[in-house]
Amino acid sequence: MRSSGGRYFEDFRVGQVFRHASPRTVTDGDVAFYRALTGSRFALQSSDDFARALGYPMAPVDDVLVFNIVMAQSVPDVGLNAIANLGYAGGRFLAPVYPGDTLSAVTEVIGLRDTGGRTGVVYLRTTGYKDGGTEVIDFARWQSVRKTEEGVPPFAEQLVPHLPAAVPAEALGAGLPVLDVSAWDGGLSGSRFRWGDYELGERIDHIDGIHIDEGTAMMAIRFFGNPARQHPLPFSDGAARGRWLVSGALVMSAARALSFNGLANAVHVAAINSGRYVAPVFTGSTVHAWSTILDKELLDGRDDLGALRVRLVATRDHPATDFPDRDEAGAYLPSVVLDIDFWLLMPR
Repeated sequence: MRSSGGRYFEDFRVGQVFRHASPRTVTDGDVAFYRALTGSRFALQSSDDFARALGYPMAPVDDVLVFNIVMAQSVPDVGLNAIANLGYAGGRFLAPVYPGDTLSAVTEVIGLRDTGGRTGVVYLRTTGYKDGGTEVIDFARWQSVRKTEEGVPPFAEQLVPHLPAAVPAEALGAGLPVLDVSAWDGGLSGSRFRWGDYELGERIDHIDGIHIDEGTAMMAIRFFGNPARQHPLPFSDGAARGRWLVSGALVMSAARALSFNGLANAVHVAAINSGRYVAPVFTGSTVHAWSTILDKELLDGRDDLGALRVRLVATRDHPATDFPDRDEAGAYLPSVVLDIDFWLLMPR
């Protein structure tokens, strides 16, 4: 058989390494289309002139776009039979990506857990590279993967890897040029607030919303290049009948774009400490977002940037004016769809 139905849970082994097909050259067209999908307005990623004034050769590609391209490259080898991504951890953005760079990816299986029934959990670490073998990103994730049939005997080989609660601040920003922050123009960036203006525990309603229709959802799936099987067909029953499942890549990208209103001077997403898709988003929904400042750190050897640890929460059809989160029992409210913990870099 020449075509592939994808790997099932019992096809994985700890230590397997997959070098993924279809390297992708990121183009100016990709950047423009990403902006059309999300409405992203971050000045550094939008303007070559703004970027050059700070010391970049040109405007870098948005880090969340890089993450989602690399993530999508891994899906044909490790995710065709995944039901859901359950979480992310230990993600590091290691070097800027520019239009014209070609991204490729390699994934290692770092853990397995048989949960019984029809599924098991596969733990993975994916590394993305650009031309010349420069590492640009690595991250761990775990996903629920179908078995070929229920009742497959439990694996003798099971391993739940240790994953860090957060990327240490000293690991941030090493691959970035030293910026001339005196050239940072708050009028052009859209905000006068820098690293020192944010307070621990501060919450920010990002106010705006992004409505996701069928056309946007389907174009996003094709644009990011994720062939996961749960996306191409509308649901046939239940509350989502006739609606399409929106890809997590678009939900995360929309939340990042919405965070501009309140965090406009975030230069880069430096790390993904942890994160999960809490609930599905279906076409016809409007995504909103809010953030809270969890931590602030200075960076060793750098006086241009500081790090903000930010929890970004996205909601479905629920404006973030009341910061929707969890109920008294600790369960997520039905409107919460994404909960992700980032390190952001911001000029001092």
